[in-house]
Amino acid sequence: MCGILAVLGCSDDSQGKRVRVLELSRRLKHRGPDWSGIYQHGDCYLAHQRLAIIDPASGDQPLFNEDKAIVVTVNGEIYNHEELRKSLPNHKFRTGSDCDVIAHLYEEYGENFVDMLDGMFSFVLLDTRDNSFIVARDAIGITSLYIGWGLDGSIWISSELKGLHDDCEHFESFPPGHLYSSKEGGLKRWYNPIWFSEAIPSTPYDPLVLRRAFENAVIKRLMTDVPFGVLLSGGLDSSLVASITARYLSGTKAAKQWGAQLHSFCVGLEGSPDLKAGKEVADYLGTVHHEFHFSVQDGIDAIEEVIYHVETYDVTTIRASTPMFLMARKIKSLGVKMVISGEGSDEIFGGYLYFHKAPNKEEFHRETCRKIKALHQYDCLRANKSTSAWGLEARVPFLDKEFINVAMAIDPEWKMIKPGEGHMEKWVLRKAFDDEEHPYLPKHILYRQKEQFSDGVGYSWIDGLKAHAAMHVTNKMMLNAEHIYPHNTPTTKEAYYYRMIFERFFPQNSARLSVPGGASVACSTAKAVEWDASWSNNLDPSGRAASGVHLSAYDNQVPSVSTGVPQIIDNVPLKMEVSTPGVAIQS
Repeated sequence: MCGILAVLGCSDDSQGKRVRVLELSRRLKHRGPDWSGIYQHGDCYLAHQRLAIIDPASGDQPLFNEDKAIVVTVNGEIYNHEELRKSLPNHKFRTGSDCDVIAHLYEEYGENFVDMLDGMFSFVLLDTRDNSFIVARDAIGITSLYIGWGLDGSIWISSELKGLHDDCEHFESFPPGHLYSSKEGGLKRWYNPIWFSEAIPSTPYDPLVLRRAFENAVIKRLMTDVPFGVLLSGGLDSSLVASITARYLSGTKAAKQWGAQLHSFCVGLEGSPDLKAGKEVADYLGTVHHEFHFSVQDGIDAIEEVIYHVETYDVTTIRASTPMFLMARKIKSLGVKMVISGEGSDEIFGGYLYFHKAPNKEEFHRETCRKIKALHQYDCLRANKSTSAWGLEARVPFLDKEFINVAMAIDPEWKMIKPGEGHMEKWVLRKAFDDEEHPYLPKHILYRQKEQFSDGVGYSWIDGLKAHAAMHVTNKMMLNAEHIYPHNTPTTKEAYYYRMIFERFFPQNSARLSVPGGASVACSTAKAVEWDASWSNNLDPSGRAASGVHLSAYDNQVPSVSTGVPQIIDNVPLKMEVSTPGVAIQS
């Protein structure tokens, strides 16, 4: 991932303004430690912090067309750039960068080229011929992007809040699948798939079609000129990504450069479910496996830094971002710059445990649509910013545009969870890769119950966070929470603790409005809470809150940690002695 910052149409073209833009751009340097660039044309500034993945030698930005009239600053990867280059025979490319096609596509097709791009991206394009500009973000919002407005009429674009929040009167998340055009003066949605309307699809389930679509999604993401690996928690999604990558790596350019043996990475507390399952899958696939151990105290010590980088106070996101943040640092220390990850599967296939309670296929499908549309505020934001904090790029094949089209066209009756028929969560995906002749994974891994990442790294991680928050947020503070934080009022001590840290870094009203809220259980939307009346007693984002579903579900009789002193849950004492200082690493 790279970091982009643009200030467009400001009233100041002085050297002082250029220095300020450079200063703000440096706040994004963690996203792109390899090089930086800035371009100024009158009252417009385009700045870039580069993480070099494709063509490290010559792909520095901003990028230009032949006569340098069109200027682009981009964060992302365009997987079909070679085919797009071939479709532009009359254009001369200055670099081998995958993002070099954007200026030329604009020259050829105007503003309507964005849907031709297959990849993850955020970009700002300035046409100096008439001083017009466009801004676009990828279909699902895999790359992070914000838009702000200055008092002088300027428009600001930044990969992260920290690049613009001090200088804008108002700012907000740039919506995924949208394009901003200065000529039209507003946003329009360029991404218009059939599923977006939430109409109920009727295509029969074909396991081989689904399998081929996902294999293609993984294979195209093996495009790299730098060392890479896979995140491997031992759950279904990351294990499938690792299995397909290991199966198809040998024939790629990446294998010729870096070797055909895949590296895999897993993080967890000592003895956690993910570490055990991850190692078993790694042994089965023959990967070079790296285990990173962290303690509850390591995670707690990192919370402030995590909130600063991930820019949220959402409880689920912070719980899961912290181990990912710690793991990303270790991965980068090994010289790896890109990883492939399993985000998005649970949203597409209804993999969260609360989907067990979906009342019918119509509600099941609409909830998957709602979840995909919100990914940019949750798992995409976590994966992007947790890894980008250390100059590591995360690619997510489940969110491939073509794969989503195939998966979301399946009649949702096939996705429904039916224990009586042996159909557990994500059964259609599991069945698609259940190959007796050439198995992708061991059966018990292929059919392992869903663990949310923040649970799988070790149950005492979440319990430890709750205990830590209970020691720093008093009952008296909770009584006044609605007056201190009238928007998205925290309802637990853990949520209150994160909110205090967030507001210290980002005190503006626009910042607090950029974070989603609403009732949730086991990662559901507020709408799905209605599926089971008993859930209102335990609105916790952990998968263990799905009582009667998760094998290690919370006991509904246990009082919430937010109401008093640390308790004991699942026989785990919440006030822990930390015996392993630092993050141990084993290879």
